Amino acid sequence: SISNYCISHNYCYHHNKVNMEGAFLNQGASVDKGENARLSSFIGAIAIADMVKTTLGPKGMDKILQKVTEHDQTVSVTNDGATILRSVMLDNAAAKVLVDIAKVQDDEVGDGTTSVAVFCGELLREAELLVNQRIHPQTIAAGWRIATRIAREALIKSAIDNSKNEELFRRDLVRIATTTLSSKLLTHEKNYFATLAVDAIMRLKGSNNLDHIQILKKAGGQLRDSYLEDGFLLDKQIGVGQPKRVENAKILIANTSMDTDKIKIYGSRVKVDSMNKVASSIS
Repeated sequence: SISNYCISHNYCYHHNKVNMEGAFLNQGASVDKGENARLSSFIGAIAIADMVKTTLGPKGMDKILQKVTEHDQTVSVTNDGATILRSVMLDNAAAKVLVDIAKVQDDEVGDGTTSVAVFCGELLREAELLVNQRIHPQTIAAGWRIATRIAREALIKSAIDNSKNEELFRRDLVRIATTTLSSKLLTHEKNYFATLAVDAIMRLKGSNNLDHIQILKKAGGQLRDSYLEDGFLLDKQIGVGQPKRVENAKILIANTSMDTDKIKIYGSRVKVDSMNKVASSIS
């Protein structure tokens, strides 16, 4: 009959489609579709958000991270969202997207990685309820875009620009830096380091190139031993028999290597009969 033919035809089409997919997949790979794929994405992303949620804010707790490689069993303690998310091994596509969002936030802004992950997780948690009510994902995404535009307009209207007033601008920067450090390990010295950071930024004279700020790390001492030097510090070891302090010194700045023992000259040969002539030939 016609109905039996349609059922048989649909079965053959589905069977052939499954076989075609299996031909292009690696051994052990599987394909999730429809409700299973959607549920897997929700669970993976929300699990990542819940994992870092407890580290958010000044009252956030630290996480103990231990590497599981054969030759590295080191343990670290941190509440930084970017560090935690980089250390997690994932095989869920949606969870990896959430981690990539946090990495981009860290690279572009330098702060707010935990907030981004938690915010995305809560959006997906609410989206799951809407999907269960048979609302299409594209409709949900369109609503998010409208909400983003409205939120951006509200922020622009309420924003205050103090860039023309150096005193007020500096005060705003110190407040921003203090808020950022409130959830870091430096929270007990946040006022000191916020001022330190703002002083360094103000010296850039409006430039966004943070490579101009060099940070030298030395073991030992206390947090307040950190300082911002007015001049230039060169991190070098003092040679044997060299003076440790030189006043009114003459400094040569060169953009080429000064190590004569590393200069390679091909196709040349020098013959000498004394050590004095060796020095003169090199010069």
